[in-house]
Amino acid sequence: MTRIEFITLNRPERARVLCDLAEEFYLAGQRVLVMVQDDNQGVTLDRFMWTWKKAAFVPHVYENGSVDCHDEPVVIVAEEENPNGAQVLLMGVPCSPEFIRHFQHVIDFAEVFDEARLQVSRERFKGYREHGFAPVMRK
Repeated sequence: MTRIEFITLNRPERARVLCDLAEEFYLAGQRVLVMVQDDNQGVTLDRFMWTWKKAAFVPHVYENGSVDCHDEPVVIVAEEENPNGAQVLLMGVPCSPEFIRHFQHVIDFAEVFDEARLQVSRERFKGYREHGFAPVMRK
C-alpha cells in the first residue's frame, strides 16, 4: 500500500525541502520522482538542485523529452509519468490518486505559513482518506 506523509512547511521554501528530501531518499538507495507544475519550475528546480547545498551531490535530470531518464536515480517531471521507475514521489504539486498509487512512498506538504494554502492542504489530506489512503504527518 502507498504510504503518504505530509511535511509541515512553516515558510515558503518548498524547493529547498524537495532537494533535501531527494537527497535523503537517494542516499537511502531509492529512486525518486519530483513532480513540478510546469517547465519553468522544472528548469528552476533542476538548476537549484545542483547548488542548494555545497557538500551535496544528487544525480538528477529534468525530463523535458530530450534526455533518457531511465537510469537516473532522481527525475524531475511536469507530467504524471514515472520514467525512472521511482518508488518515491515528492509532490511539488498535487497529483491524481491514480498516479499516486504507483508509488510506495509519497510526500506531500502542509503549508501552514498561509491560511488559504493550509486549507487546501487539509482538503488533500481528507481526499486521500476518501480514496483509501491513510495519510500521516511526518515527524
